[in-house]
Amino acid sequence: MNWHNAIKDYQMYMQIERGLSKNTIDSYSRDLEKLYFFLHEKEINMSPISINSDVVKQFVYETAKFVNPRSQARIISGIRSFFDYLVFEDYRDNNPTDLLETPKIGRKLPDTLSPIEIDNLIAAIDLSHPQGERNRTILEIMYSCGLRVSELISLQISDLFFEEGFIRVLGKGNKERYVPIHNEAIKFVNLYRNTIRNQIQAIKGFEDTLFLNRRGKGLTRQMIFMILKDLSQKINLQKKISPHTLRHSFATHLLQNGADLRAIQQMLGHESITTTEVYVHVDKTYLKQVVESFHPRK
Repeated sequence: MNWHNAIKDYQMYMQIERGLSKNTIDSYSRDLEKLYFFLHEKEINMSPISINSDVVKQFVYETAKFVNPRSQARIISGIRSFFDYLVFEDYRDNNPTDLLETPKIGRKLPDTLSPIEIDNLIAAIDLSHPQGERNRTILEIMYSCGLRVSELISLQISDLFFEEGFIRVLGKGNKERYVPIHNEAIKFVNLYRNTIRNQIQAIKGFEDTLFLNRRGKGLTRQMIFMILKDLSQKINLQKKISPHTLRHSFATHLLQNGADLRAIQQMLGHESITTTEVYVHVDKTYLKQVVESFHPRK
């Protein structure tokens, strides 16, 4: 088994067996390609079957010189998962990463915006252009529903259940969930659909896609990043933001206003409550409120 075939087979496994997103598959593949190029550069003739722990350790050590601990931890996780797959498929009888120590990294707290900052971003949108109405709707629905950018751009018209007050979201691993949508966001979605979206001739394959560009195709992740970047510069926002910042703000503001952590977990589509618990660290007043409200000695 050579590296090219092994990586290709692993990509199929991640897609079909594990149902991972394209972004995750691409990320894991890049880490494996770094390992392959390292072997090529060092003239180490080892296949995925024959590579040993000493060579893997050497690769990690060399890589650590050029990346931060968080990136190093991600690379180790990616190649460890690959060798777990080879063991699972009986290509190997051991995982050469088993004795590798993952660097200790602190939990990175998510960046958030205040409600006023979000209002300022939306107010900066130029509504004299058709894209302006679309962009306002994008920001409103991302903040109203806490969507990932991949979930936003794949949102379909058939996913809108406004009479029930929900939208259907296809999250990581193709897991489906229903998220409540605020009446204000519903208003802007309907306005966009009735005045802008219905004037665009959708290209085949995008007929049901909610957010389109001027050529009738779906939006890309990069386009959403650029929309936010331009707006943040326009209002001179002194924060580095991304589409995920709106998702973090959605969760943080819900928590600050008394929402239950389990409910936030369901709306965000987190598989584990420990992922959602990061928002407790953002707003430590939540812990104090819980004790004051529910402890018998309050």
